[in-house]
Amino acid sequence: MKHPRIGIRPIIDGRMGGVRESLEEQCLNMAESAKKLIEANLRYPDGEAVECIISPCTIGGAKEAAICEEYFATQNVVATLSVTPCWCYGTETIDLNPNTIKAVWGINGTERPGAVYLASVMAAYAQRGLPAFSIYGQEVQDKSDKSITPDVQKKILDFARAAVAVGVMRDKSYVNIGAVAMGIAGSAVNVDFLQKYLGMRTEWVDMTEVLRRINLGIYDHEEFVKAKAWVKENCKEGLDINKGKKLADIVVKSRFVPEAEQWDFVIKHAMVVRDILFGNPKLKEMGWIEESLGRNAIAGGFQGQRMWTDWLPNADFTEAIMATSFDWNGKKAPTAFATENDTLNCISMLFGNLVTNKAAIFSDVRTYWSPESVKRVTGKELTGAAKNGIIHLINSGASCLDGSGAAKNEKGEGCMKEWWNLTDKDVKDLLNATDWCRANYEYFRGGGYSSHFRTNAEMPATMIRCNIIEGVGPTLQVIEGYTCKIDDEIHRILDERTDRTWPTTWFAPILNEDTAPTVYEMMSKWGANHGATVYGHVGDRLITLASMLRIPVVFHNISRDRIYRPHTFNGFGTKDLEGQDFRACAYYGPMYR
Repeated sequence: MKHPRIGIRPIIDGRMGGVRESLEEQCLNMAESAKKLIEANLRYPDGEAVECIISPCTIGGAKEAAICEEYFATQNVVATLSVTPCWCYGTETIDLNPNTIKAVWGINGTERPGAVYLASVMAAYAQRGLPAFSIYGQEVQDKSDKSITPDVQKKILDFARAAVAVGVMRDKSYVNIGAVAMGIAGSAVNVDFLQKYLGMRTEWVDMTEVLRRINLGIYDHEEFVKAKAWVKENCKEGLDINKGKKLADIVVKSRFVPEAEQWDFVIKHAMVVRDILFGNPKLKEMGWIEESLGRNAIAGGFQGQRMWTDWLPNADFTEAIMATSFDWNGKKAPTAFATENDTLNCISMLFGNLVTNKAAIFSDVRTYWSPESVKRVTGKELTGAAKNGIIHLINSGASCLDGSGAAKNEKGEGCMKEWWNLTDKDVKDLLNATDWCRANYEYFRGGGYSSHFRTNAEMPATMIRCNIIEGVGPTLQVIEGYTCKIDDEIHRILDERTDRTWPTTWFAPILNEDTAPTVYEMMSKWGANHGATVYGHVGDRLITLASMLRIPVVFHNISRDRIYRPHTFNGFGTKDLEGQDFRACAYYGPMYR
């Protein structure tokens, strides 16, 4: 994998005869410091450290800017960070490549006016129509001070993290397996959105391709034996909600895969779907050369309902395992993979994956429970983070196992981790926190198994939803809050009012007067029936990413001081930041027009 890189451009005052010579060391030190900061703190989804490269020369004018650009063009540079401690020549030294994401760090100092250059360059970028991020520390630094202040560190890392996310998505594929599920608008894939805003290709695969590969044995048979043994040891069966029911004749005669073969079928399904997305060299050894290549995917979804699930086992096992940070082969990067092929929710999951390197929970945004309704139904009161009301996040059988919160941090608190930080105990605990319930045959006539758990930890979390609005285009919703560990009896009573075989997360948003003064308002403003949830309060990271992609954020509860967008957005208004965001994104348009 050739990773997208951050290119660092050391900018210098070009006057020879004492000025430039006195600045070379300081300028290069800034570049090296920024490189070390990024590489020590950020990783790609595969766990490797983010890579930075430095221009082969300091840049004092147009010729050296061209030398830098020629070098970066060979190095898969997705974004540039220009750094300087001094006054330089603005339009002669700036990055004018329209395809790179840009930031400039000018030191706040008095000996040399790096901040003056920064302001000059921001004006130039605004005039040239090139969005650029400004990095400027709050505190004055001495010339001899080689440190990066904490506020500058945060801006550099926020910029680099989001820029790498943009680069990771570029030229990858979203793979639709099937078509639109049950009339869900989000699963009607919008090719223009994926191509023009994310730089992604759209691939279509009919669900019959999965059947073909299962029936013709186009999968790694040795791996299947390994996976089956792993499932038998680790995937305990839970509730069979069908027991004792007199099922309708149409349900009974729709059963195609015998009960004794259902686990084999869903395991093969998971393996085949993975191979469709990513390829598998083993298939080439078996003579299936085309199938071995995969689709260059970064994300995907499976339609399932109803043309598949009315007679075949559902894809819940596949969807859960794909999105989880481990499987029978060990720990792995989670894949954003959508239930019901909800492409827009899959992109929401993908955004969350990329800014955290952690798994994302796919959920129905099912029910708002007010404190009064909970008291009426259960006789008990909500407390703690849940005291103002809760939203029931529950998916129809498929959520990442990480979402149970059974992994523990150094304080012994439930959390979700990067896949490379999961311990063997974490994996075992996550498996033990999950059981696999037989699908409700009245909904899923073909059967299957649902990942069933309860998020039994209070964790900081961020809900995400990408929507497409006629007349606007793509928008993003970002709400921070907490998963709630509610009273066991309250959980039981509320959970049993819906499908008891599905994974449940109770979510309480952080309230504010501007956007979500009540939990009810947050629920009522949510843009679709699905949402993605990631660990941590990362709404600011998502806002920065959205600004790079020119996707306005229509609904969020992030405080003003945490919002970091291109400095050039300020030219579209400074008082109303939401209006500013909409105007700037509309003007600049998608990255890949």
